[in-house]
Formats: sequence, structure tokens, C-alpha cells
Amino acid sequence: MRPAIFAVSAAAATWSAPAAAPHAPALAAALRIARRIDGLPGVALTFDDGPHPTGTPAVLAGLERAGARATFFLVGEQVRRDPSLAREIVAAGHAVALHGDRHHCQLRLTPRTLDDDLARVAATVADATGRVPTLYRPPYGVFSLAGLRLVRRRGWRDLLWSRWGCDWRAHTTAEAIARRASRDLSAGDVILLHDADTYSAAGSWQRTAQALPAVLEAVQRAGLQTATL
Repeated sequence: MRPAIFAVSAAAATWSAPAAAPHAPALAAALRIARRIDGLPGVALTFDDGPHPTGTPAVLAGLERAGARATFFLVGEQVRRDPSLAREIVAAGHAVALHGDRHHCQLRLTPRTLDDDLARVAATVADATGRVPTLYRPPYGVFSLAGLRLVRRRGWRDLLWSRWGCDWRAHTTAEAIARRASRDLSAGDVILLHDADTYSAAGSWQRTAQALPAVLEAVQRAGLQTATL
């Protein structure tokens, strides 16, 4: 019985091994999961979980005021609720990428279900925006081994982040978000923020929008610019 239990435990550990990559740079490097973009002439400002009916316009307005550009990782089910908002992101000069069709952790999905999820988000974003993104970040930043393989089999690029504001938390402030997101910035950094509260603390996008000017000022102070992916 013990060998069987060991085999099951080993299989589970292998399946979930990539999940720690956002918090373990060495593991991300071993699995070739990008956290930064080498050669990027600036930093990549990225927003997850949208589009959101109020959060996304607020973030777009802040970016417009600063003349900054960002990459929005879109959720398929949110795009279907408001495809015009996804088109607005593109019309404003920003890039769009993929963040899953439904915001489900890959560890909870079978390979077939996950493959269907990937196909659907790709089709939804392409139909809404006319763009065919090949850049993908999983919900919660969590890859399963199967998910990593399926993404790469499609020829997509996987991307996590090197800086984040933890802006999804209920008990945080705009100041704390900006401080975390812009700490020790250098060219190639990928900053993670959220333009939606659909899968996080209610109203969290408001603090993100409030933090955005300070984040962009920190980018400028570092002698950098924002670049789309």
C-alpha cells in the first residue's frame, strides 16, 4: 500500500510543481517560465482579470493622462459580458493578452477542460478585438504541469511577473500598492496590477486606480518607460 501512496503523492507533486513559480524565481527559471522580459526597453505594466465596467475605464483614463501604455490580460467570460470594452482597450493603444476563459485555478482542471478553456478565451478575445494574442498568464499565476504543456503546445508565451502590488487584498492602501509595485525597478520588469475586482476584494480596483499615478511616477524616476508586450 505504501508504494501506491508514494506514487500518488509523487504524481500530485509533479502535477502541481509549477504552481510555486510566482514566488520562487529559481523554480520559474528551471521551468523556463518568464517573470521578466529580457531586452525590453522599459517595464511592462500589466493588468489582470478584466475587462471590468468601472475598473477598466478608470485605469484607461489614468494611463491616458500619463501617456503610458499597458498590457491587459483578459478573462474570456468578462470579454463576452462587454466586448466593446475590450475593443476600447485596443483602440487606446494598449496590448491584450490571455488570462483564461474562466478564472479557475489550473490545479483544479483536467487537461481536457483546461484545453477547452484556452481555446475559448483565445477565440473570444480574437472575436472581440480583432487581435490574436499569444501571451498567456494563468489565473492566480498558478500553472499545473499539464497547463504549462498545453500553453506551449499552442505556441503561446507564458508570463508571470517580477513586481506586484498585491492590490487584490481587502486591507491595503494605494500607497502600499504603489510602493510594492515599483520597488527597485529596472528594465525588463513586469508589474502586475488588477483593473477588476470580480475575483478579488470588492472595490479593490479603486485603490489600484489611485495607486497608478505613483507607480507611473516611479517608473519615470527610474529613467524608464512603460512598454506593451
